[in-house]
Amino acid sequence: MSDGTFQSNVWGMRAIFFALIAIILFFQLLPLYTAPRGWTGPDLVMAFAFAWAVRRPDYVPSGLLALLFLLTDLLLQRPPGLWAAMMLVACESLKSQARTLRDAGYFTEFFSVAVMIIGVALAYQVVLALFLVGSPIWSLTIIQTLMTLVAYPVAAIFSQTALGVYRIAPGDLDRTLGGS
Repeated sequence: MSDGTFQSNVWGMRAIFFALIAIILFFQLLPLYTAPRGWTGPDLVMAFAFAWAVRRPDYVPSGLLALLFLLTDLLLQRPPGLWAAMMLVACESLKSQARTLRDAGYFTEFFSVAVMIIGVALAYQVVLALFLVGSPIWSLTIIQTLMTLVAYPVAAIFSQTALGVYRIAPGDLDRTLGGS
């Protein structure tokens, strides 16, 4: 594949990622439930961001992730920048492990992502508590974290089968990330 074709494919996939997150946010903002619920669904933005960061780090550059996570904070009325910063750090950490996870099995990938999901959820709650900012009920946070853990394999499979986000090949990773 020529460099021009490769670059246009990368930009096309970045546009698809942006559209995917925009669609998820659209459905999250729809007023489908007017009464408070005792449960919460998975954080699909997190699941898809982690799936794409692990499998194709070149499709989710830091600037795009920061923009989308900040937009998510603003639209979902969270403290602006806190969740975005934590998610950006987690995604960048997963992107830096892409070479290692590429050769590892799915269990290793899932374990790394699970550590990030739990770590981000816990760190977010701790920071909100330290600064005395109203935070979601712990039970809802735990439910959402568990639901996100369950949703991650679905997001990874959907990304691979429907959107063509396969694990990066060794030559592609070296070319896109300036590897050795």
